[in-house]
Amino acid sequence: MELGIRGGGFLLAEVSPDQVYVREEINEDHKQLKRMAHNFMTKEVAPKIEEMEEQQEGVVREFMRQAGELGLLGLEVPEEFGGLAMDKASTVVVGEEVPIGGSFAVAYAAHTGIGTLPIVYFGTPEQKAKYLPGLADGSKVAAYCLTEPGSGSDALGAKSTAVLNAEGTHYSLNGTKQFITNAGFADVFLVYAKVDGKMTNFIVERETPGLSFGPEEKKMGIKGSSTRQVILEDVLVPVENVVGELGRGHVVAFNILNVGRFKLAAGAIGSVQVVLETCLKYASERKQFGVALNTFGAIQNKIAQIATKTYMAESVVYRTAGLMENGFHGLDLTVNCSKEAGKALEEYAIECSLNKVLASEVLDFAVDEGVQIHGGYGFIQEYPIERMYRDSRINRLFEGTNEINRLLVPGTLLKRAMTGELPLLQAAQAVSKDLVSVGMSDEEGLEGLNQMTQKAKKLCLMAAGLAAQNLGMSLKDNQYVLTGMAEMVLQVYAMESGVLRAQKVQTLDVSDEHKAFVEKAATLGAFEAFVILEQQAKEVLCAVEKGDSLSTVLAGMRKLVRRPNVDLIGMRQEIAKYIIEKEVYPTNY
Repeated sequence: MELGIRGGGFLLAEVSPDQVYVREEINEDHKQLKRMAHNFMTKEVAPKIEEMEEQQEGVVREFMRQAGELGLLGLEVPEEFGGLAMDKASTVVVGEEVPIGGSFAVAYAAHTGIGTLPIVYFGTPEQKAKYLPGLADGSKVAAYCLTEPGSGSDALGAKSTAVLNAEGTHYSLNGTKQFITNAGFADVFLVYAKVDGKMTNFIVERETPGLSFGPEEKKMGIKGSSTRQVILEDVLVPVENVVGELGRGHVVAFNILNVGRFKLAAGAIGSVQVVLETCLKYASERKQFGVALNTFGAIQNKIAQIATKTYMAESVVYRTAGLMENGFHGLDLTVNCSKEAGKALEEYAIECSLNKVLASEVLDFAVDEGVQIHGGYGFIQEYPIERMYRDSRINRLFEGTNEINRLLVPGTLLKRAMTGELPLLQAAQAVSKDLVSVGMSDEEGLEGLNQMTQKAKKLCLMAAGLAAQNLGMSLKDNQYVLTGMAEMVLQVYAMESGVLRAQKVQTLDVSDEHKAFVEKAATLGAFEAFVILEQQAKEVLCAVEKGDSLSTVLAGMRKLVRRPNVDLIGMRQEIAKYIIEKEVYPTNY
């Protein structure tokens, strides 16, 4: 799928629908797995949300054990080490169900993602044999220890140290790790410390002498999760517990965060679906002026907007799942494959950051509108939307803030352009020269959307290329322009993913009503993305061009942003009506 155009290459290529993976393609194994996860979260975990919020000892830990017994913790663990070795789509369908259990989702995500995957992708066969079976069956829980009191986004600024003893058998670790999820009950800690000033990753077991913990942090949300400091005082760790290459822990850290961002996005779209269904239920039962709340156009509009944004985000997540699955094909995770795994994970740094930013911000939009739909009751703890609102906010901070992730996108693109991996600047120059011949068809429907997508790519390339050309090396320090470039790339990826999905769904064996929903959602999402893209492009161009040159460029831009006239309000009405009747977000299964 999308062979040869990964790593931001989607900006340069015209992708066909058959090259992308879409939600509607999940198979019976995926559906069965999804049903199992749904039943577990609904019947076992969700009824205990209050106990978890009160941090009653052992509740989350017991659910982790049960999840392990069901196989939900070992989806990405090789079968040889007790896992299920399933594809990336499997992690998405399960990740969507886990938010039903509130804060349990945080413990689950930290364990199965950044906690377990460093060993899966970068561990030695001996490390995998020793630790993965317990991590897969739930008898052990993992935690990821990177952040420190003085280093958050600046991960390489960490101060923790590791010094080899005279015998050459152990490293002595010293330092303090901050905001560590699962610290209260984890058995295995993936700790980052510097050896001779170079970051290295170590596996540290809970019972190791010198390892201690701070008190539970009092948090705004996700109160049911355990968040503590991890304190290392002369903690002796065997040399065989070094993960990956000595002094190259940053390779492990940053690449694991890439896949963590992708998994966070899957959880976020699942959370949005929970929010939407909560709002649908409330709006059908709550009456004002003698009629149900869901009969009012202003409420229906909110429901349609949430559904549309959800469609776009899940289109991005499932597309990326297909990309990553293709990229990991043939990787033997039973052996030491750290170099190959690092290369494969790094390839998707851009897409994973885009996933994380888009899905977390869609979730924040949904919970905010969810509180608004509930009115005053949305501010009362008795109603679940109040907790959802508080819980959602962390996702824009987890796995690197959204600002850091936005900056990573143009930074990585420009780096690849400068090294010749991605002919970005040449493509941008070609677009700028050909603006005089660019026009926009008034054709409606999916073909019209496809043409809009191609023009969106050209607009993004033109603005980004002129920024790079005119600012030169100073661009890397101009975060105003860089964040604008990142937003353009984000909207292009979302727009194209939604449109390609809609085109592909028309060829699949799904219901006509679902095909109609998908086309409307893709249309609304594409138009919304294009408006944001146009604004960001104009801001960037006005910042990097002046005088007659700016006037010429903006004249060319006007050719690119022409769009067909579509009744978007009517589409929102139809989507709202459809979803209110179904009382759930439409997934076609």
